[in-house]
Amino acid sequence: MQLKVPDSFKPDETMQLRVSDIPAVPDMSDEGADEKARSSKNRRKAPRLSPFVRVWAVLGPRLAPLVAALTPYVARLTPYARKLRPLYPRPGRTDWRRWIPSWRQSLGGVLASIGLSGMFLVVAYAATDVPDNLNTYATQQDNVYFWADGTPMARTGWVQRQAMPLKDIPEDVRWAVLAAENASFYSDPGISFKGISRALFRTLGQGDTQGGSTITQQYVKNVYLNQNQTVSRKFTEAMIALKLDNQMSKDDILEGYLNTSWFGRGTYGIQRAAQAYYGKDVSELNASEAAFLASLLKGAGLYDPTLGPANRARAVERWSWTLDRMVDIGKLSKAERAKYTKFPEPLKSNPLYDTGQQSDYLVELASQYAKKAGHISDKDYDLGGYQIYTTFDKNREAQLTAAVTKARKKALRDDPKNAKDAHFGASSVASDGRILAVYGGPDHRTQGFNESNATTVPAGSAFQPFVYAAGLEHGVHKTRDGDTETVTGQTLYNGDNLVPVTTPEGPYWDRSGRKAAAKNDGGKSYGRISLHRALALSVNTPFMQLGMDTGLDVVRSTAERSGLLPSSFGAQVPALSTGSATPSAIRMASGYSTFAAGGKHTEPYSVRLITKNGTKLVLEAPAASRAFGADAAEEVNSALADSFRTAHPDDVPASQAQSGRTGSLGQVTGKAGTTQNDTAAWYVGTAKTVSTAVVVYRIDLGKSLEPLPLKGIAGTTDDNVPYGIWSGAMSPLG
Repeated sequence: MQLKVPDSFKPDETMQLRVSDIPAVPDMSDEGADEKARSSKNRRKAPRLSPFVRVWAVLGPRLAPLVAALTPYVARLTPYARKLRPLYPRPGRTDWRRWIPSWRQSLGGVLASIGLSGMFLVVAYAATDVPDNLNTYATQQDNVYFWADGTPMARTGWVQRQAMPLKDIPEDVRWAVLAAENASFYSDPGISFKGISRALFRTLGQGDTQGGSTITQQYVKNVYLNQNQTVSRKFTEAMIALKLDNQMSKDDILEGYLNTSWFGRGTYGIQRAAQAYYGKDVSELNASEAAFLASLLKGAGLYDPTLGPANRARAVERWSWTLDRMVDIGKLSKAERAKYTKFPEPLKSNPLYDTGQQSDYLVELASQYAKKAGHISDKDYDLGGYQIYTTFDKNREAQLTAAVTKARKKALRDDPKNAKDAHFGASSVASDGRILAVYGGPDHRTQGFNESNATTVPAGSAFQPFVYAAGLEHGVHKTRDGDTETVTGQTLYNGDNLVPVTTPEGPYWDRSGRKAAAKNDGGKSYGRISLHRALALSVNTPFMQLGMDTGLDVVRSTAERSGLLPSSFGAQVPALSTGSATPSAIRMASGYSTFAAGGKHTEPYSVRLITKNGTKLVLEAPAASRAFGADAAEEVNSALADSFRTAHPDDVPASQAQSGRTGSLGQVTGKAGTTQNDTAAWYVGTAKTVSTAVVVYRIDLGKSLEPLPLKGIAGTTDDNVPYGIWSGAMSPLG
């Protein structure tokens, strides 16, 4: 059978052939199928009317007049509406082509999206209000530091901004900022659609989140919003910027922006920035200096040239580009631009940061620790409002500073040529980790680096207690696969000078093809000597061999668990046991405090409490951890007490001399440390559970960081300069 279509009939691409449903033939093998179907049909409930039908039943009669009035118009528009109705999937197409929209469908989708987006923006603009209150980015405060006893120690007031009227800010300064950040500021509507799109893409992606904002948007972010790089914050920023641009004059917005922007070095506002980087008021800046300050708006941590060579290269490039940009927009003549060929180097440090000669070092240590332990960003910390309660003991700090100052003056008087390159680092640390005092240098304003925290010179023989503790705790191996042998204070080792170091396979040969050997002070030989006595007399050769027998990896891990930083260690060779590591004075004091604490170590810390506007911040306080056993700590303490008694018998407290017991907690212990090439002299010791480390060394900072020979600056055995500082700082010892 064929279906015939009349010749006069013209097919339409929308025509479809509909065939009535053909009832299925029941399965005759199932004799009860019909009966079940009839039973199921009889049980089916009447369909429930939909909510739309029920609502229409109520509203239909009331809307009937309106429907009747609109019916003629609807009838006229119906043919056009049918033509516009999208047919999707598209008929007359096959395969994947059915799913490709036509140009009319695509155009309709685009127009609909634009319309909906426009409606959304209009509604969002109408619903957005400019906040009444400025946020904390526009109202910074000081950070106040307190001594351990709660009395004020320092106040970093340089963080406050100093608002300047726009009329007092030179035009060159204004246009340097505008050229660098937003040259179309006076003509744009407050936002940059191109910039917003770029910033949105970078926020959603993995790119840089900086940039993409007008001056108005940045001002809104500074004073009304937060610094979070999120889509919602950027959208709110754009809406407020549009409204603000209609409510405030461009000059007022620019003035507010220049007075609230962050320029680094703890400064907010162009006036404080001019003082921090050039030591002058903003009214005295020229176009070249202004161009550099404008570069800091991209990120002071990346463009402050004093922070490193890479920063300086970026700053110079940005500075030159900004001046060229000022020429391009007609705000700087080519003749004047030609005058600025040399980069205007800023001051090395912020002159506003002036809390005192020694307290600057304390503030530096405390602020670094506070930000790390309190999880405070640099920007938030610079906004101020924090009260930092430090662990620094005012009396101990004064004693330590006085002792070092006295020694420094004496060295300059006795040997001015060599003493001019001398450095004195010192620190006192309690056995519970509290940093009680540090000597960072003569004056933070002339020497920025902290000598108490410098990792420059080796520990020398002051490292021996860590080797001893490792051997006592873990034992030694005389053969490669042999059993572990126990080490005690009475274990004998060869104490002769330049005795070769051996391994289970024989002598240890260094890279130069020579047998490795340690040298004793003065080239003295002691023969067979106990480890206890070797530590008391600071004999080097037994400890180089003990380190090999214990395992250099074990020695290093013991020293690290005691407080020395992994970064202070070099190659794992026999010289490690004779003090090739370069710990700071803070870390050496912390390490010796582990012996006084019975083998438990607590990481050194300088802040015990942080509050902000009366609210305590969660502070991650360090916890004690076991470095080695109490028995090993007791034996090391005993040997160190004998070392102190042997070297300075007249200074032994009467109570300790009468007791006859050495090494117990609370006893005075101490040891000198020297290096084989005479580049450093140490004294580290403990009294009343407080350990103090003092180091003296020479470095010509104008040439290199390579240590120089002391040439007598550290004194003699009878008049040891590090010990003199130590005893002065720790007095009274009893």
